[in-house]
Amino acid sequence: MPVPLYQAKAEFFRMLGHPVRIRVLELLQDGPTAVRDLLAEIEIEPAALSQQLAVLRRSGIVTSTREGSTVIYQLAGGDVAELMRAARRILTEMLAGQNELLAELREAEVPNR
Repeated sequence: MPVPLYQAKAEFFRMLGHPVRIRVLELLQDGPTAVRDLLAEIEIEPAALSQQLAVLRRSGIVTSTREGSTVIYQLAGGDVAELMRAARRILTEMLAGQNELLAELREAEVPNR
């Protein structure tokens, strides 16, 4: 029996649900990047980065190529970059709404005298 689409989507978002993986995807939006450059930006242990890159590679969301001793990662397609931009827009709207609510709450505070 095939997996329902909503379940496949949930598994996809669960795969994305790690801060290091999200940071890698953000960095790869700028183009192919060597592992050493990812390490410099993310500041985690090489083994931990390698583990997260393997998850992204297995999912097919990133691809890797080797140039000598250098491994270079890139996004497998432009849709991932668009998803990251959409997430930024959604978060910006959510946070703006929270700031508006916070401002309203502060205005509604009445000093107790």
